[in-house]
Parts: sequence; structure tokens; C-alpha cells
Amino acid sequence: MHNDKPTRREITLRFLAEPADVNFGGKVHGGAVMKWIDQAGYACAVGWSGYYCVTVYVGGIRFLKPIFIGQIVEVSAMIIHTGTSSMNVAVEVSAIDPKTGDRKTTTRCVIAFVAIDGGGDTVAVPRWTPVTEEDKRLEHHALQMAKMRKEQESEVLGLSRT
Repeated sequence: MHNDKPTRREITLRFLAEPADVNFGGKVHGGAVMKWIDQAGYACAVGWSGYYCVTVYVGGIRFLKPIFIGQIVEVSAMIIHTGTSSMNVAVEVSAIDPKTGDRKTTTRCVIAFVAIDGGGDTVAVPRWTPVTEEDKRLEHHALQMAKMRKEQESEVLGLSRT
């Protein structure tokens, strides 16, 4: 199921915020937003690698503004760093009022995916190289997030249960 060439670096999915997505506060539930984030990130990673991909980390998720019923939710995902078998994907969620076209950024995060084959083993992904200054800034952010994640994991492993 592997493509020889990556097909795209970024993707945008759109959803309609529906009553079933609402929490007790009358706004779209964070869990629904996280599901949409994972779906867009997955589609981006698969589109880049040509392989089935699994989420290994979601970091820096920041809910900035609420999403309301009836708004169009736009979830944009973009490759910002690749490793041997991993891909870091930046995801940004926006809510758009369909009546006015007003747009607001509601959520941001970075997701790490790993490409795997049919047997569940990791496989190499095409290398992405930053070109623009913005690309370089985004890749630097992904590398900083990975460094912080490793430091956090070391600290957690150092904790003992007493």
C-alpha cells in the first residue's frame, strides 16, 4: 500500500460543528476537536509517507477559543519535520462563521506519527527539507518539542511509586 512518491505535505479537512459535538457548556467538546486533529494529522502523514501511520505523541495542544454549533471547522495539517520513520505534523484548527465568513484560530498542536508496514514494523519515510524561513522555524519548533518530550519521559521514568 506504499506510494513511491509522497503526494502532499499538507491537507485541510472541514467539518460542520453539530449538536452532537457539544459539551455541557454549549460549546464543541474538546474531545471532538482532538478527534478531528488526529484525523487530519493522520491523513497528512499517510499522504506524505504512503504508509499506514500511527499516532505516537500529541504535544502542545492549546485550546485558544471555543467553537460553536453551526460553525465550519477547518483543520489544517502540515509536515514540519521528518525523521527516519517519523513525521511531525503541525495542526491548526479554525472556526468559520458561515454567515459572515469570520474566521478565528481555536486550537494548535504538533503530532508525531510513525509509518508502519503491514507487519507493524516501522518503515522509512521520505525526507522533508525546509525551504522557507517559516519552514525552518516550524522544523525548529518540532525539534524543540521532541527534546522537551524526551526530557519529560526521562523525568517520569525517574519517579518511583512509594
